[in-house]
Amino acid sequence: MTLRHLVSTALIMAIPYTGVTAEQSLIVPPSTALTTFKVIATNTGGVTHSQNADKLFIPASTMKLLTAVSVTKVLGKHFRYQTNIYADNSIHQGQIKGDIYITFSGDPTLTTGDIQTLLQQLKEQGLKNITGNVYLVGEQDEIQHAPGRVWDDLGICYAAPVSSYILNKNCIQARFLPKLADDAGVVELLGNEPVTIESQAIFDKSAERAICNLTLARFEKNRYRLMGCYAGNKALTLSVAITDPSLYAKDKLTQIIKYNGISINGSISLAQQRPSNALLVAQHQSAPLTTLVATMLLKSDNLIADSLLKRMGQHLFGSAGTFANGSAAMTQILSQQGVELSSANIVDGSGLSRYNLLSANQLAQVLGLIEQEPHYRYIIEALPIAGKTGTLKYRHGYAQEPLKDRIVAKTGSMLGVANIAGFIKQEDGLTSIVVILQNGVSPTADDTNVQSYDVAILKQLLNNVDHP
Repeated sequence: MTLRHLVSTALIMAIPYTGVTAEQSLIVPPSTALTTFKVIATNTGGVTHSQNADKLFIPASTMKLLTAVSVTKVLGKHFRYQTNIYADNSIHQGQIKGDIYITFSGDPTLTTGDIQTLLQQLKEQGLKNITGNVYLVGEQDEIQHAPGRVWDDLGICYAAPVSSYILNKNCIQARFLPKLADDAGVVELLGNEPVTIESQAIFDKSAERAICNLTLARFEKNRYRLMGCYAGNKALTLSVAITDPSLYAKDKLTQIIKYNGISINGSISLAQQRPSNALLVAQHQSAPLTTLVATMLLKSDNLIADSLLKRMGQHLFGSAGTFANGSAAMTQILSQQGVELSSANIVDGSGLSRYNLLSANQLAQVLGLIEQEPHYRYIIEALPIAGKTGTLKYRHGYAQEPLKDRIVAKTGSMLGVANIAGFIKQEDGLTSIVVILQNGVSPTADDTNVQSYDVAILKQLLNNVDHP
């Protein structure tokens, strides 16, 4: 008997079959991958099925479950990011004598529209002129990417820099367009964006090249160069992450104020802090934490996750938020609630870093907190539902019976990683906690006609639930 058959036999023993033959029960892990799973019946609290549950795996976005619990504990459900405008003096006769200070707090949902609304508040108070400068207040020289991120992800919007200066998700949109006369392509920015994207890339209109890939080179001052080739002859939408968030915020504020009808005698500059005696003259709040967490889980929003991680570190340790103190805060808070993390490695809140390491046991303990503690129950309502919402809406195998509407879980996917952590539900509630982790999945083995390992396990579990 081969090792593969031994593994399969062990899994059959771990998941007793009901109403199916032994051949139908055979669940074979991917040949290239390391796998683990843990299943806990929520009504008894007993371990139903478990395999390799103490082994450490790259969790990818299942890390956001830890973020959701820890930020809820530290910041509270009613936490909101604040973006405020302060002034040296109050508005008098249409004028502020002195400087104003726009304080950026790392709000991952802040938009140029929100900034325009802030300035509109000043106009409604009669402001027409600022005699001094406009200072954009935020952390300077902060680390904007967690250790262990893949370097060539950094120009892509899902890995946008995590800074106190965040505007429009630190992401811009553009289009790569073909020319009619030749194969050359041009980049067109969508909107009035203060960035530069040079194109040295071409269109392979007849698909003749054996290798045809686009690459994006990133330079200082939000400058980019698109190189390589793109197979086809139709326009391609580009989503590009900002390289320098503070410069982008400064340049966007310059655009906004120029057309806002408020004149400035001075300049727009960056600052580390505002004067303690400055007066609050306008304010903006983000949505509450519960809404931010719901978006983070449903859309697997990395920027929200890592912004909240930094804010948690700032709140707990009383210093500038960093990936290091945010991760330390997460570890401390979860450990105090009984999650055993001594073997884990936590470096971010999003799961983008490949330095993160968690076990199925640790993820199951976090899910247990979510299921048992009323303070965290809202997190369950925010999780994707198989075949219906979020990252599980179209995932292969989850949009069909029997998984559709029966699995409520956070996915975790990146190259070579295919994870899921959540719950099996019935009409009367949750029946099981389920964690299935796969690392080392071959990217060339994505055959949609083949049932994936996690889908096979979940189908077997659901069969056991439906036919005990």
